[in-house]
Amino acid sequence: MTKLEFSSLSKTWILDIDGTLVKHNGYKIDGYDTLLDGVKEFFDNLSPNDKVVMLTARKEEYLEDLKKFLKENNLRYDYLLTDMPMGERILINDRKPSGLDMAFAVNKNRDAKLDISYKINEEL
Repeated sequence: MTKLEFSSLSKTWILDIDGTLVKHNGYKIDGYDTLLDGVKEFFDNLSPNDKVVMLTARKEEYLEDLKKFLKENNLRYDYLLTDMPMGERILINDRKPSGLDMAFAVNKNRDAKLDISYKINEEL
């Protein structure tokens, strides 16, 4: 399990879809998406004040089916980006003068349970 500690500020979650939230290429192999273990629980714990950005290398032609699947599974998002490159995703952000890191990155094994817990530290 990945354990993180964050400030009480609202968050921006940037989430890959295939292999992170759903079975990798399930929509091609099985003809439908399969939600991975732990995903519903993760989304249930997100603050309503947080923003969710989802991204995928899927082509736009698969977008409507994906949106339908996300809605059926109550997975909210504010932005959904398709046609992303299949290579690395690099997040670069600043550090507040207080020393608070404003960027985190987590790599999980493909198709494994989304097993991330975090706590809010009011002192950060």
